Amino acid sequence: MHDTGPLLAAIIGGIVLAAILGMLAHRLRISPLVGYLIAGIIFGPATPGYVADTAIISQLAEIGVILLMFAVGLHFSIKDLLAVKSIAIPGAIVQITVATLLGIGLSSIIGWSMTTGLVFGLCLSTASTVVLLRALEERELIESKRGRIAIGWLIVEDLVMVLTLVLLPPIVTMMGDNDHINFWDIVTQITKTVGLVIIFIVFMIIVGRRVIPWLLAKSASTGSEELFTLSVLGIALGIALAAVQLFGASFALGAFFAGMALTESELSHRAAHNILPLKDAFAVLFFVSVGMLFDPHILIEYPLATLSTVIIIIFGKSIAAYFIVRIFGHTKRTALTISASLAQIGEFAFILAALGKLLGVFPDEAYSLILAGAIISIVINPFIFNLVEHYLSRTENIVDKIIDPLAVTNQLIPQGLKNHAILVGHGRLGSTIARQLKSRNIALVVVDNSLTLIEQLRNEGVIAVFGNASKPETLELAQLETARWLIISTPNGYEAGEICSQARKARPDLAIYVRAFYDDEAEYIAEHGATGVITGEEEIAKHILGLMHLEPTADNADEAKIADLDADKEKKINIPINANLPEGDGSPI
Repeated sequence: MHDTGPLLAAIIGGIVLAAILGMLAHRLRISPLVGYLIAGIIFGPATPGYVADTAIISQLAEIGVILLMFAVGLHFSIKDLLAVKSIAIPGAIVQITVATLLGIGLSSIIGWSMTTGLVFGLCLSTASTVVLLRALEERELIESKRGRIAIGWLIVEDLVMVLTLVLLPPIVTMMGDNDHINFWDIVTQITKTVGLVIIFIVFMIIVGRRVIPWLLAKSASTGSEELFTLSVLGIALGIALAAVQLFGASFALGAFFAGMALTESELSHRAAHNILPLKDAFAVLFFVSVGMLFDPHILIEYPLATLSTVIIIIFGKSIAAYFIVRIFGHTKRTALTISASLAQIGEFAFILAALGKLLGVFPDEAYSLILAGAIISIVINPFIFNLVEHYLSRTENIVDKIIDPLAVTNQLIPQGLKNHAILVGHGRLGSTIARQLKSRNIALVVVDNSLTLIEQLRNEGVIAVFGNASKPETLELAQLETARWLIISTPNGYEAGEICSQARKARPDLAIYVRAFYDDEAEYIAEHGATGVITGEEEIAKHILGLMHLEPTADNADEAKIADLDADKEKKINIPINANLPEGDGSPI
């Protein structure tokens, strides 16, 4: 029998089991994260049967963190980061201080030393980047003002935790033996660590913003999608590793600034799309790795301590964050979103706890409490977000809604539109279609889930709706009831099928045209109510035959000519949208 080895067994077993339990969790209408965590528990040493290699899974999970932070950086600019510094920096520092003091208080009640309490409190003070980003992605908040503040807050937390990891050994020594500590050594260490991180950030801002886009442009010019994807991964992983090895930063911080350096490049959207599958797969392994570390016996042996730990994580630091955000003049909506974002712990908590054990100041009980608190808070966090959103939808006043950028954007949608086109997705194909429609004086409403893009379009005078088009309320904002056409240019064919289904229920008579990449996608979209499904290959073939003065033999030769072209082909071939549409005839675009 062939030996799969611990690496293959960990990857295959973790992904397969996570997929099964994630689907089951989704079927039960709970977050798939719960299924991933349970998969980890099943794979871990606390349950009978096969036990995966925890160290391997944890290292694979780190790749997920790197890719996730790189993808966030692709949608986050220096301007966005500086815009939230006034709240993110003081807010994160105060919140970390409050959580650390609460942890020290609990540890003193349990009977642990002051040093143990310090490490324990610091573990409770830092939230998981992966959990936060998943929550924001699911609710389309990453590019909202609230999402930007939450991400900026966690970036500051990461910087503080990097500094903590460097300073913890001398601090532990100082607290254990005051006679043999050199305070100048600590000052020197702080200066060195902060200096290196600043040098790294400045290097990425000045040099990285020029070199990284140039490298990807060179890769894209080869015409090989494989080389381009490999280059994206190489840049993300390589810079993350360099940040750790050369500058003493973290993997997450390095990857984030690598993504930010690429933000202004035209290739950023293509890079984000190419790493999406890998990012999702490895991010799932992060949750599996967390589940593997959990020992359910801690719930029986230390129930009150476990409950107290969870209360500090979910309520202690969240309440502190709420008041901090409110004091700085932000709305209740923003304050509650930040509070929900911080109501969990993750990556850095495990790293700090492991370092505490290595230094001999962190007992096994404390380590188990951190893991229990992480598991429970990660499971509960999606429900907290849902409660916050439900509460805000019922109680927030008009002032809160007007101040929120999402509400501002969508409240400005003019009423009374008729016979207009709704365009879902404003990428390369979508923007081409939009220009063609504008040249024909056809009224247009763009729907996209990028707030930055929506704000840009509105500044250009384009009517735009921010949101997920698969949700009925989003299409309703786009005036679906009076629209003449719906054009879906999103790259995900199955998502497009869901949008078709929602639109067809609301408007049985609507003309819906969708792009697709593959035959199975085209079939799925057609089954869900599309009037016409267009694939790039089909339209390119028709156009080439047209240039050769040959008529296509397909029965649908008179159908729409919306082409989905790759980057290189688009430069060489321009397939126009059918012109001269008579008003009110319902002809396809």
